[in-house]
Amino acid sequence: MKSFSAALPLLFLTSTPLAINGEYRRFDGPINAASNYVHYSEGYIVTPGFVDISNLEFSTADDGSKRVFSGKNRGWDDDGDGEGQDDDYGEVDVGDDDGLDDDGGRQLEDGGDIGETYVDIVLFHEPPECANTRLGCDWTELGVGASDGVGNVRWCCSDDATALGLCRGGPKQDGRLIVDPDKFKGQHTFLGVPPSGDWRTNVKRGRFDLKERVDGSGKYALVVANCNDLFGRNLTITGQYTWKSVHGYLPGNLFGEMYFFFGLMVFYLILFVWYAFMMNYYRDEIIPIQKWVLSTIGIGLLESFFKAGDLWVWNVDGERFWFSLYTGVVFGVLKRAISRCLVVMLSLGWGVTCDSLGSKMRKVVLLGIIYAGCSAARDIFTVMAITENEILSQDQENEILDVVTILTFVVSFIDVTFYLWIFDALNGTMQYLEGMNQAMKLKRYLRLRLILLISVLFAILWSVFGIVDSYNDKRMVNEEENGWVLSAVWEINYLFVLIGLSYLWAPETGAKEYAYVMELSPVGGDLEFDTNIGSPDDDDNDGEEGVSSEYSDSKPGGYSDEDELHIDKGVKA
Repeated sequence: MKSFSAALPLLFLTSTPLAINGEYRRFDGPINAASNYVHYSEGYIVTPGFVDISNLEFSTADDGSKRVFSGKNRGWDDDGDGEGQDDDYGEVDVGDDDGLDDDGGRQLEDGGDIGETYVDIVLFHEPPECANTRLGCDWTELGVGASDGVGNVRWCCSDDATALGLCRGGPKQDGRLIVDPDKFKGQHTFLGVPPSGDWRTNVKRGRFDLKERVDGSGKYALVVANCNDLFGRNLTITGQYTWKSVHGYLPGNLFGEMYFFFGLMVFYLILFVWYAFMMNYYRDEIIPIQKWVLSTIGIGLLESFFKAGDLWVWNVDGERFWFSLYTGVVFGVLKRAISRCLVVMLSLGWGVTCDSLGSKMRKVVLLGIIYAGCSAARDIFTVMAITENEILSQDQENEILDVVTILTFVVSFIDVTFYLWIFDALNGTMQYLEGMNQAMKLKRYLRLRLILLISVLFAILWSVFGIVDSYNDKRMVNEEENGWVLSAVWEINYLFVLIGLSYLWAPETGAKEYAYVMELSPVGGDLEFDTNIGSPDDDDNDGEEGVSSEYSDSKPGGYSDEDELHIDKGVKA
């Protein structure tokens, strides 16, 4: 089976929300003559589709002299299976034939000469029953490579593989990729490389169609092997090649994500129009916190617009719209940062128990800026590590991913700080409202707490589900086909909280005075005022007849229980 250690970088990238399986791909790099590893990449195609490698150019990377066997031992790693993965080099496809002539030999792309060595190129479908498992498909069960059943796996028919009895094709298979005709259901082609002289060529019949009923939609693996480490020549591949599904150039497993972001954009648009209309209708009653809510909704709308636009352009043109890609990332960071600050402000009572947060506002904004900076750096570095892998070396890519890991821990720490601050402030505000008998305001905060608790509970359950799913032998969510759902659920959870906040703090009559109004006790007779106040000259006669320094037990003259008491206007005597 495939080398797990070699596949780790690819597995990390494909598990990232912004993972890219570009349908216009580049393959720029060496494929040295070696029998202990192969180059491969994987992608998802919705059939009918095709793969076109006509623009890939194969050329020699040596001085043109004939290579002489030096007897060097290219030792095998039985524990690591000997496979090298190189996602930087893109994918190469295969021909429509099965790679065998009438005599059981392979068919050459350009015809064969004596002394030639070969570059094998295979494309095959990985069945969902194994592709959707934690360990992935065992390629030897699909006819690529061979295993002796006790842990020895070889990809190429070298002297070592022959000694293990893994090569069944005889001398014709020496120095070639092991392809079992009884198991292999994909497509196989290869190029003959002359033993000396400068050489460069393209695959002449480079477009290979994938039919819906024959090949089927799903995950495909592309393997390029330059197996003859005795007499083979080091080569270089440069150029661009195409993978296209029935719906367009967008990777098949991302097509649902494009529709999701279009739908999300519609929801944000409806929410934005409604809230903006309410703010315009109650323009004289607007409070600052409502401007923050509208800004957050607007940024969410822009984020979904640019992300949907990026995927749409990718599907139509086959290339990423870099402005839209990075703009969507930036707006996503701003949305998360502002929303966290917004919830802290609401939990502190802004617009309900106070009209200003004072010095606390600076602390909230500062923490939001730190979060935005770290989160933006993490997301942009992640995109760079994936989208720029054609120009980055493996060491540079690993360094970037190490930085991403550190930034992820920093962002997680800031997130925990936000959450603790939110619930601590929320509890303090609710205790204050309860102590002051502010039932209406307390009811609003009880609803806010319920929304946040539902959101947190859902996040915990979904995180546990994700962890359990990642350790299952067979995944409950088919990540190759519906992996985008794992990140889309978080967007839905966020939208749920934002809709709840928008409803609770919707513009309304009297919102501007809301923070200044104290709700009177609903129990009648608990608080009464005496309006029989004497003149300033009577101040020295406290306790004399007609003047009292205490509250009176009697109601003011002419006032009954049915009359309304207006504290700010006084009572008519």
